[in-house]
Amino acid sequence: MNMTMHFLEIALRAATIYIVVLLGLRLLGKKHVAQLSIVDLVLILLISNSVQNAMVGDDSSLIGGIVAAGTLLALSFILNFVFYRSRRFESFIEGTPTLLIHNGRIIRSHLESEEITEEELERVIREHGIENILDVKVAVMESDGMVSVIPKAGGERHIDAFKRRRTKYERKKA
Repeated sequence: MNMTMHFLEIALRAATIYIVVLLGLRLLGKKHVAQLSIVDLVLILLISNSVQNAMVGDDSSLIGGIVAAGTLLALSFILNFVFYRSRRFESFIEGTPTLLIHNGRIIRSHLESEEITEEELERVIREHGIENILDVKVAVMESDGMVSVIPKAGGERHIDAFKRRRTKYERKKA
């Protein structure tokens, strides 16, 4: 087999593995991507180790590694470009936001579909400086797995205090 065909095979293998792993992580759900637990981290490390040989085959040369890495980078660039152009494709690959709390009421069916426990949701709410779920106007799990929280009226004190500190810092800087 000539060198061009050999490197084309590496590129094709790398592209296939990229797509399979991307779809596999998508099937795991948003939660696994945003908040890596020890189990998730080990899974990703083992996947990367297990697919390495599938991408480059018997080729352990520098050029073979560069072809595989270049293919992965090119695919990432292409996917980001396609996401920018097509919201539908982006939603298919990355998912869509999910409403978890509306006006202080948990939407349990959405928690179940995202595989989030009530305890995990309460922890996220506290991380946003809100003590009680009843004080949440809206909580949304974004497509990247992070949870955005908007407090009900009166809960903005925490946010205003941060803004004042930032403004004070910016004045000192000037």
